[in-house]
Amino acid sequence: MPLVAFICLQALDGLTTILFLGRGVAEGNPLVRAALHASQAGPALPLLAVKLAGVAVAFYAYRSGRLKMLRRINVLFALCIAWNLAAIVTASV
Repeated sequence: MPLVAFICLQALDGLTTILFLGRGVAEGNPLVRAALHASQAGPALPLLAVKLAGVAVAFYAYRSGRLKMLRRINVLFALCIAWNLAAIVTASV
């Protein structure tokens, strides 16, 4: 279950990131920011690449029994999504 939650949170994080980038909010994660700047294809493709890499690492963590770590990372990404939503609301005002 933590792996499914992680994948869902990654999708939500990607969607909210695209929304706030469209409103002119800068990306805070240096890895994602570098991927966005390196791409000529817009934000969706580099975000997908970063998210797929994260899912691959999470799958490894799941298969190796690191469920407690996955649960903690899920909390972190839930907080990131809340932060993204706050940035979207703030940028809309």
